Amino acid sequence: MDEVFKALADPNRRRLLDSLNTRNGQALRELCAGLNMTRQSVSKHLAVLEEAGLVTTVRRGREKLHYLNAAPINAIADRWMHQYDRQRAEALSDLKRALESAPMSGNAFVYTTFIRTTPEQLWQALTDPAFTRRYWGVAFETDWRPGSPVVWEENGQRTTDPEQVVLESEPHRRLSYTWHTPTPEWAAAVGIDDDLRATLAAESRSKVTFELEPHGETVKLTVTHDDFPDGSTMRQMVGNGWPHLLSNLKTLLETGETLPA
Repeated sequence: MDEVFKALADPNRRRLLDSLNTRNGQALRELCAGLNMTRQSVSKHLAVLEEAGLVTTVRRGREKLHYLNAAPINAIADRWMHQYDRQRAEALSDLKRALESAPMSGNAFVYTTFIRTTPEQLWQALTDPAFTRRYWGVAFETDWRPGSPVVWEENGQRTTDPEQVVLESEPHRRLSYTWHTPTPEWAAAVGIDDDLRATLAAESRSKVTFELEPHGETVKLTVTHDDFPDGSTMRQMVGNGWPHLLSNLKTLLETGETLPA
């Protein structure tokens, strides 16, 4: 947390975070245009924010897009809120909620966290049904080869569709697959009404990508969920669900137990 507090101490870096909070997923040239700083200064500040985990980056062609990352704010809130008076705790909580609900450029959801584990263990946790059931409540039936179908099993309901497939699979490094189909059976199993299910079914299919990168005694996990249409209802739902799910995954790998229900 020392790196996070040091990064936040500089007003220029806070301005960069404010800019990303207003419009996430910006390239370096866009951040420079919106702030009265040189390209070199912006690059240096972004490097400090990225090292502290407050900013994460995703390559899109030749450009590197920068995203605000809520994970360190979650950690600050969880670690310090109970030690301060109510007014300060509420201020931290408001900041956490604002960062987690920040709009994403192109509707993409990007989240980075650091987990004290190995790439092999994290890969198993992302692909092994025995693991995924514990922190997610979902099991996958697939061989995890590119192009292979993926069957989702949740609350006793199996969801299949020809477009539910593995897109990329580099063991211990990168995994990507298309999101599941909002079938009537799935909706009934998870408590979604007919109107909401119809809205989800009318949207184009999204995809999720997991990138694993060794980082000292931890693994840097970046989750990118994208390809949502504008105004996507599914985007709003997964944006609320991923932070808790990934916190549950991190807790399970580091302690052997999941978060309280």
